[in-house]
Amino acid sequence: MSTSLTARDGVGRQVDYWWTVYKRTWRGGIISSFVSPLFYVVGMGVLLGGFIEGDPARLEGATSYLAYIVPGLVAAHAMQLAVGETTYPVMGGIKWHKSYHAQMATPLAVRDIVNAHLLFVLSRIGSATAVFMLVLAPFGLFESWWGPFLAWLAQLLVGMAFATVVFGVSARMTSEEGFGVIFRLGVVPLTLFSGAFFPIDNLGPLLAWVARLTPLWHGVDLSRMLCLDTVDWPLAAVHLVVLAAITAWGWWWAIRGLEQRLGDS
Repeated sequence: MSTSLTARDGVGRQVDYWWTVYKRTWRGGIISSFVSPLFYVVGMGVLLGGFIEGDPARLEGATSYLAYIVPGLVAAHAMQLAVGETTYPVMGGIKWHKSYHAQMATPLAVRDIVNAHLLFVLSRIGSATAVFMLVLAPFGLFESWWGPFLAWLAQLLVGMAFATVVFGVSARMTSEEGFGVIFRLGVVPLTLFSGAFFPIDNLGPLLAWVARLTPLWHGVDLSRMLCLDTVDWPLAAVHLVVLAAITAWGWWWAIRGLEQRLGDS
């Protein structure tokens, strides 16, 4: 559907809607956004990490396992939030409460609907990861004052890379049963084997290269090198290009998917 609205106006007209959604749902997101990740940090980083020698040569420059695990955990958390916010909520907008159909009855276009939803997801990821990083800052895990800020931006990019692609997948799905596959065969393996908990070289040469092909590894490695001040700038540039390219393609994929889906409804 064509629209005379600019992208800014299209998003601006949906601010009230998404603000209302946030006010009605933020309490339910506290556990998944803040409490569960902190349990991970305490359990894996502090308690289990107490039994692991803080050898920078084996922990990619980190002087403790807690300093090693935190940047990866926050990047993985950004991915998990992104997937959670672009699976069932997108299906709801299409199939259950049909809010997308109602929005299409206004001057809004599919592009505006996708943009506003993704900006809402970005705000959720940004607030959750920012709180995470701020709470951990006093523990002396970061090696520079600027690294955590750039790492936070990298975590936003990780989240949007997954949010845009999963939005496109969700827009094409006719049943929510497929979301279980996404979480079990996508989110869980990526979280475990993309370098968040241990160096991927421990997987062996073949699986290490498989891990390097995953978007989450690019985000984890970029976030970690920024937090630990061990930045390899050419490699960091590769990470940025990969994540930005996935985000750009995913945005196009999401718009095309929702256009086709609403056109078929």
